[in-house]
Amino acid sequence: MSFRVSWHNLLERLDDLPEGATFRTPLSNDRFQITGVQEHRVIIRFADSGESRPLQKDQFETLYRRVSDSHDGFDLDRLPPDADPYPTVLSLHPRFEVNDDRGVIIETEEPTTSLLLDEDSSSEPDPDERTEPDLDVYADSLLLVDALERHEVEALEGVETGTLIDLYTLLSDVQRNANDLRKEIADTLLDRLHHDRPVSGSYGSVQRTARTNRSLKDDEVLDTLEAAGIDRDRVVSVDRGKVDDALEVTDVAESDVYETEETEYVRKAEVDEDRKETRLQGLKDQLAASDADDADQLRDEVEELESRIEELTEFKSGQSYHTRSSGDR
Repeated sequence: MSFRVSWHNLLERLDDLPEGATFRTPLSNDRFQITGVQEHRVIIRFADSGESRPLQKDQFETLYRRVSDSHDGFDLDRLPPDADPYPTVLSLHPRFEVNDDRGVIIETEEPTTSLLLDEDSSSEPDPDERTEPDLDVYADSLLLVDALERHEVEALEGVETGTLIDLYTLLSDVQRNANDLRKEIADTLLDRLHHDRPVSGSYGSVQRTARTNRSLKDDEVLDTLEAAGIDRDRVVSVDRGKVDDALEVTDVAESDVYETEETEYVRKAEVDEDRKETRLQGLKDQLAASDADDADQLRDEVEELESRIEELTEFKSGQSYHTRSSGDR
């Protein structure tokens, strides 16, 4: 199928999109909507920045050629700067699909899926609307914020021991739960990042990277190094685990082979989950009441303002206006 035929098929698909359909770019995950479909270009608007951008027909043709000429799909990392939306729009054609797992756009004879996020932008939640996530880190963070607001922790020497224990417990719980959630988020991001360029959010940016972990080949290391002229004594060291195993089956004292130094530290022993839950529910009730009070106050202010406007603009019957003329002097 020629590009000309494919292009007009794509334009027909774009014309049939539901109003408010929102898509995402495959690399940076930027959300955008298609606001205009013309013979030689497609107009999009990014949801976060409000920026409008034309996507030119000739650029679509270039991408079309590269995908058609590739055997395993066109690598999205090879896209030029600012070309991230093109694969998303092209994937609306039934013969093209973006494969997130492989980081490519491919041509296929099978039914395809697009990077459509939402068919109606009006159904998206209000970004200013507060919701309560069912997460341990949220609950513990709420309790921690409450404790920090109620106590002057800038001078810890003056804080009671019980309060310090509560703060330490909450900080420990927040740290553990935050690390767990952080790992889950990182695992999800790995499926969405297909290059080593930073991808930005509102508060920072991340990028895909890799590290190499090494482990020695126990059965081959010494022989290989010895064959290369390295003396065994230069690379052989004491294995602490094997020393501990040896101590258990001999009369050798630990002090004969270890230099010991004792340090003291604080360790969390237990957590009163019932007490935390009681306090947490109280805080949630306070927040709900505060939101309701704010809404009532705002409604009263609006009603008062409307009343004042009505008074200022209302024509009152029986009121006369007298214009002074020269005869009144």
